[in-house]
Amino acid sequence: MARFYLQIFLNFTHASLSASSPMAFTRLHSSSVLFSHLRTFSPLLQPPQVLFSSLSLSRLANRRSPVSASVVAMDQNPTVEMEAPPTRRKWKPLCLYYTQGKCTMMEDGSHLEKFNHNLELDLGVDGLVMNKLRPQELDYLLVLDLEGKVEILEFPVVMIDTRTMKFVDSFHRFVRPTMMSEQKIEQYIEGKYGKFGVDRVWHDTAIPFKDVLQEFEQWLARHNLWEKVKGGPLNRAAFVTCGNWDLKTKVPDQCRVSKMNLPPYFMEWINLKDIFLNFYNRRATGMVTMMRELQMPIFGSHHLGIDDAKNIARVLQHMLSDGALMQISARRGSSDIGDVKFTFKNRI
Repeated sequence: MARFYLQIFLNFTHASLSASSPMAFTRLHSSSVLFSHLRTFSPLLQPPQVLFSSLSLSRLANRRSPVSASVVAMDQNPTVEMEAPPTRRKWKPLCLYYTQGKCTMMEDGSHLEKFNHNLELDLGVDGLVMNKLRPQELDYLLVLDLEGKVEILEFPVVMIDTRTMKFVDSFHRFVRPTMMSEQKIEQYIEGKYGKFGVDRVWHDTAIPFKDVLQEFEQWLARHNLWEKVKGGPLNRAAFVTCGNWDLKTKVPDQCRVSKMNLPPYFMEWINLKDIFLNFYNRRATGMVTMMRELQMPIFGSHHLGIDDAKNIARVLQHMLSDGALMQISARRGSSDIGDVKFTFKNRI
């Protein structure tokens, strides 16, 4: 009896994975559900092994590693926890104390087993081709994806080398609002981060926006990307955002709330959605759409800033590998929110 149901499962899974369209995600989910029923008939069956990466589904069919059926929830519920990494290892969530330089458990084996302390593990380029990689005017790209609608709550940056497509470094801080009461902050954070189970980390580590930018400027200086005494734009680098909201609207608004001038390195940026549109001739309304178009699964939790920044960086790596040229798409004439000129005629 076990062999009979096992054969049904194998035939069903093979048919699911051999499909080359995005519907293969749904078929894979169906096969996972079938497998869960089959296990009730035979304890001898073991979970199937499938590997997900940024490769197309047709190429994935010949590779194996653990996979989570939650991959199919990307369209219906973008907030998903991925268990399948792009390498042969058990996927682990990031230690959000470590990303902010505040982890005190680096000698604790059980903590290291549970949490990832190396962003590069999710940003490898082994599966990407190099022969289409074009020379870029910029040496480094800083993927920025802010979180927080009322005030900025999270400021994550992922740095990518355009010459190698490799991950270089990251900067990540949780941001404490300056114009809210403690009761309002508590409600705000519970609603935003409670669903991810990281609200405690936020309360333990969040600092005011002014302090975040001071530390960020020190980080920029260590990488020779900007010097406060010289001012001006970044040195052979640019921010990459998924849309214009982060730097066109939110950072200037937060600077006003925090009673500070807009730093000069925020005066220009690359909207990855505009590059995507002009390079692939396909419209993408956001990160999830771009990843779906490129047949890339989400790793981590959508709307957790550092996870989104990593996923946008993965899209960026994929586009660089395909031969996309990263060009400034927006420049600000002044600190006024509306004083922005866009360089692409065809844009989102």
